[in-house]
Amino acid sequence: MTRVMICGDLAWAQKECAELFNDLAEVVRMDSPTRADFLVGLRPGGKYAGVVGLYRHNISADHIGVFDHEIIAALADAGVKWIAHNGAGYDQIDVHACKEKGIMVSNTPGAVDDATATTALYLMISALRRFSSAERALRTGAWKAHHVAGEAHDLTGRTLAVLGLGGIGLRLAEFAHAFPMRVVYHSRHPNAQAPAWAEYFGPDRLDEMLAQADVLSVHVPLKKETEGLVGEQMIRKLPKGAVIVNTARGKVLDESAIIKALEDGHLGAVGLDVYPDEPNVNPRWLKFPNATLLPHMGTETYDSQKKMETRALTNLRDYLTKGMGSDLVPEFKTSQRPGL
Repeated sequence: MTRVMICGDLAWAQKECAELFNDLAEVVRMDSPTRADFLVGLRPGGKYAGVVGLYRHNISADHIGVFDHEIIAALADAGVKWIAHNGAGYDQIDVHACKEKGIMVSNTPGAVDDATATTALYLMISALRRFSSAERALRTGAWKAHHVAGEAHDLTGRTLAVLGLGGIGLRLAEFAHAFPMRVVYHSRHPNAQAPAWAEYFGPDRLDEMLAQADVLSVHVPLKKETEGLVGEQMIRKLPKGAVIVNTARGKVLDESAIIKALEDGHLGAVGLDVYPDEPNVNPRWLKFPNATLLPHMGTETYDSQKKMETRALTNLRDYLTKGMGSDLVPEFKTSQRPGL
């Protein structure tokens, strides 16, 4: 029988996993404590021999590391043709190596939209209203200590600029529009799903959009081209007192440039859910009363995590039954349909 692997956490969709692969494939659990053990298991006669596809969760990196060229080459040699990644971001997978080796990669867009967008909404509200610092003061017994009403702002009538209007950015835009806020966005191309009230600023109008933003919310994937994208030049084109919110990936921001802009007062506040070297957090962030900080909570809900697990597993099942899953990552959209 065909074999598939669960590589990492599967906490909520155990029943769905059994139903999806019943009489279709043997489900093998990745139980390697080290990368070396994992690589040995992929060899002919090893405990993972015969696996043609796998479900992957980032937590697997705690034991075997990220899916770099070495692991991708070993997976390809073992006959793996599909990696069903759990998560919208897939920066822990070398997709270029996957393309070279004929391994398709899917992710779970849509499943994370609501949870991540509400996280960004919370960060935006807290940063503008200074709620995080007020709560910290209250917990120490200090009533409104250091709160300055003149530094806090309502959302109504302010401009939210969304950098990257994918599913998460679009959902945040819908939430913000209800206040109402003015919503503008920048992407390489207009989003066909964007409502008429969301104004598009193309590649040649990015500076124009930044100059109008009270809040810049970042929703771009982490790639080589986007590392440090929000840096000194972009930050200084925002109006003085603007807020930056990031629920994408920590390395999309130039951390030192953001800190400098907070220190010299150019930025009014930040709301961060992600950091460049998670779980390590630069201790300098903790000194800013105008920084709302979360420990990568974007998808930390039962509802979202079960949807993500089920969607990733369904992509793997669809590969086995149809030869193609529904959520190929963008790098593969022009690739040929793989054989079983």
